[in-house]
Amino acid sequence: MHPNESFANCLAPLLELPAADILAMIETPPNPEMGDAALPCFPFARTLRKAPPAIAAQLAEQIGEVPGIARIEVVGGYLNAFWDPAAFVADVLEQVATGSFGTSTEGEGKTIVMDYSSINIAKRFHIGHLSTTLIGSVLSRVYRQLGYTTVRVNHLGDWGTQFGKMIAAFLRWGDEARLAERGIEELTELYQRFYQEEQTDEALAAEGREWFRRMEEGDSQALDIFNRFKEMTLRDAEKIYEKLNVQFDSYAGESFYSDKMQPVIDHLRNKGLLVQSEGAWVVDLEAEKMPPCLILKSDGATLYTTRDLAAALYRANTYHADRILYIVAYHQDLHFRQWFTVAKKAGWDWADNLEHVAYGMVSYEGQALSTRKGTMVLLEEVLERAVQKAADVLDEKNPNLQDKANVARQVGIGAVIVSTLLNNRIKDIDFTWDRALNFDGETGPYLQYTAVRCQSLLRKGSFVPGDANVFDANELTDALAFAAAKQLSLYPDILREVIARNEPYLLTRYLLGLAQAFNAFYYANRILDATPAARAARLALANAVLSVLTDGLGLLGVEVPDAM
Repeated sequence: MHPNESFANCLAPLLELPAADILAMIETPPNPEMGDAALPCFPFARTLRKAPPAIAAQLAEQIGEVPGIARIEVVGGYLNAFWDPAAFVADVLEQVATGSFGTSTEGEGKTIVMDYSSINIAKRFHIGHLSTTLIGSVLSRVYRQLGYTTVRVNHLGDWGTQFGKMIAAFLRWGDEARLAERGIEELTELYQRFYQEEQTDEALAAEGREWFRRMEEGDSQALDIFNRFKEMTLRDAEKIYEKLNVQFDSYAGESFYSDKMQPVIDHLRNKGLLVQSEGAWVVDLEAEKMPPCLILKSDGATLYTTRDLAAALYRANTYHADRILYIVAYHQDLHFRQWFTVAKKAGWDWADNLEHVAYGMVSYEGQALSTRKGTMVLLEEVLERAVQKAADVLDEKNPNLQDKANVARQVGIGAVIVSTLLNNRIKDIDFTWDRALNFDGETGPYLQYTAVRCQSLLRKGSFVPGDANVFDANELTDALAFAAAKQLSLYPDILREVIARNEPYLLTRYLLGLAQAFNAFYYANRILDATPAARAARLALANAVLSVLTDGLGLLGVEVPDAM
């Protein structure tokens, strides 16, 4: 049992309150010298008719021995508890050694549908897709580790007028040989050319609309061309997903719902929600202080909103989703608030389960990313340059390292992943090469190196898994070992907080704190040439840190090399 739970259990009869209520009141003092836990007695002053310091003093006299607590002190109106370091460290390392530390079954029977990455067909995978891809991937892993069933959906952007324009561009200027040789690069250049030329040629825009109309009507030529573009895009994207260790359960994109929108439209109409506005059909949201939500254009064409409603209805019915998360940049906040509100007004019982997990915008040296305007940085280039930088560093620092190419891949890609998940997801990111390729300080390579250091210690110390439970915890009562054990103990709660807030950066920051705590302990203590008792205990701590670091990095999608 955690010392704070014991503390609360012993205080409950004295205060005539449920232990759970007291546990919720216990705080962590700002300075470890003040204790490991503190109960503020101010809330009890009115009912007990005493000053908080007097209440604290009385509780200190009455409480007696508390399991896991070494001593209790009164500091003003606070009752401070000092945990028993040996008992605490022993308990934490024992929990980690079970192999199930940081896992739970609390999500059993619940399904989370996650919509992320959502790349656009006929466009290259660029840095603007990195946040949604990594946030969704990390969250899906954490949810699964806590027992939830997750359905990972890549809602492809594969429907709309822009694809009619792509077909028109290919038929006007495309070349089969160039397309076969250059693939998605050729499509990107055709798209950019069409965008530039339609600014001065109105006939081009009309031509693009006509080809999309033909797509909607099932024209075989239009669909054959488009499906080739789609296959090409997915092959290109799959290379990136493989490097980032990202997987999906469904690639059902907008086109998948092209025949599923009419029931949505009929339902809204039957509910009396659809009204005409300048020829278009909208849902009035004036009462909600939002602009009207456009459902059908004046020409009868559907929109993102129509398809999003159809997709949510399909996901709720097909997967019986308890929650549906949309990992999409915050600039689409109004779009989600509008159609979430429409779903609620329509009376669908799943409408309250929708959540927009917003993240900050990505720019490139102050410019918004745009495929049409050519202001983008390809993710493939970022990963390649990061891997090359890692290879250069390894050549310099460890030229005789075995499997150097694979380690460079692990380190370079790990650096990109951790740098992307380092801060609150809502924070805007202005991409710069220096920041993306930085390996110093709070980085993926630092976390990987700490894990490799632990591996090296365990190898050199001939540590075997069974040794994790054979050590004297009294050898780990110094402040730095105690601090490392405290950080270890937080792991399960951190994972719960990650999904409670849908914030992967909490895990990244936690792992950095764990690495820093262990490295502080490592530099202050001899390990391999310590006394046998101290050596066994310190290796057991290194093993526990390695276990949690490896698991946490795995949730981020970062691999741990065998050596660096």
